[in-house]
Amino acid sequence: MKIKYIAFLLLCLPLTLFAQSKTTAPTESVLRNIADRIVSSTTYKFINPETKETYTSTKKLPVTNKVKVESQYNDWHYTNGVLNIAMLELAQKTNDKKYQDFVHKNFDFVFNQGNLDYFQKRYNQTLKEENGLRKVREVSWYMYFRGIRLDDNGPMGASLIEVYKQQPKKEYKKYIDDVAHHLMQQEPRLPDNTIARLWPHEMTIWADDLFMSVSFLSRMGKLSGDTKYLDDAAQQVIQFDKYLWDDAKKIYYHCYHSDTKEHGVAYWARANGWMFMAQADLLSVLPQNHPKRNELLQIFRRQADGIARYQAESGLWHNLIDKQDSYEEVSATAMYVFGMATGVKNGWLPVDYGYVAEQGWNGIVKYIGTEGDVTGVCTGTGIMPSLTFYYKRPTDKNNPMGEGPVLRAGVAMLDLPKYVDPQAEKKYQDIQSGEWRKRIK
Repeated sequence: MKIKYIAFLLLCLPLTLFAQSKTTAPTESVLRNIADRIVSSTTYKFINPETKETYTSTKKLPVTNKVKVESQYNDWHYTNGVLNIAMLELAQKTNDKKYQDFVHKNFDFVFNQGNLDYFQKRYNQTLKEENGLRKVREVSWYMYFRGIRLDDNGPMGASLIEVYKQQPKKEYKKYIDDVAHHLMQQEPRLPDNTIARLWPHEMTIWADDLFMSVSFLSRMGKLSGDTKYLDDAAQQVIQFDKYLWDDAKKIYYHCYHSDTKEHGVAYWARANGWMFMAQADLLSVLPQNHPKRNELLQIFRRQADGIARYQAESGLWHNLIDKQDSYEEVSATAMYVFGMATGVKNGWLPVDYGYVAEQGWNGIVKYIGTEGDVTGVCTGTGIMPSLTFYYKRPTDKNNPMGEGPVLRAGVAMLDLPKYVDPQAEKKYQDIQSGEWRKRIK
């Protein structure tokens, strides 16, 4: 009886393996599903939300507060900056120009079709009203015109640098130079030059801002050849690490309030992801002989080690990293996968971190539908002195806040060598011969 049962299992085993392989979509196919959905759903139109009328141009429209950009992917927002970077990386990796064209077309829609002038008038008009700085948030591309926060110009400026290298238009260069001036001369900083915000406390360091700044600084340094941008980026990583790292938990706090000398309450997952992704971007362009490179590598490796300790059985990480009763979250997981895979491929991390990345990507794929829909992404999150705030953050579907990181993670996974657990018996001879002694001297 036992023999027949074992034979039955052996007959079923290949079928089981086949079924599993059929349900696991190849990474490139997953990425194309996401990217193709984004490309096909981007309308390059304007809409009146009240009348539902749509327009292909703003040139003949009266200045009114009703008309908006129809597609979220045409908005000027830091999340689209990350998405732009991801689409350009996907284009390069797959040698498919349509993803590059998507990014170029988005910037052309803003800069070169007369639409910018229309929303500039709308912005200026709204700004004059009572409580205007708050009301302008109802105006499309208000972040472009406002330009006083890293959210306004950091990642979008970073992605425009990548486009400028392919299309060196003077209007692009002017915006890039304006962002560089703001970041270096006007962005609020502590006396030790650490970038900080004026809220929710006076001069609060947000972990998110490491990516918002370093994404631009690293690319500006490479574009201009001026080492001051790379030097500043390196210093920001070191300073943020000093203020936000918790050596007991081996992860970063979401924030540090310099006025009260206290950390925030949360170890928010995406905040840690912003920092990890920023470091990977910087290390990718930082010269090998840069005086801060070794220190930056130590910080990157230490964070990778800390993050790996909190990975859930599913392969994902929780929205509050150290709280297993908080939900598992996709965007932060994607940022960790991107950093781990990039680190392994560049030799910054040991190869076994590739296993961490693989498990993370396998977890992410379960949140991606067959039509390329991305779910399980925490919405935008500020800072509050209550864990309840973080626990209750809703999740979103098809938001560039998650789509960009997921695409970057998947692209990084495309050429990551599959991790194979080393066979111990291959080292037995080294033990017997004493060969191992030569490698420890």
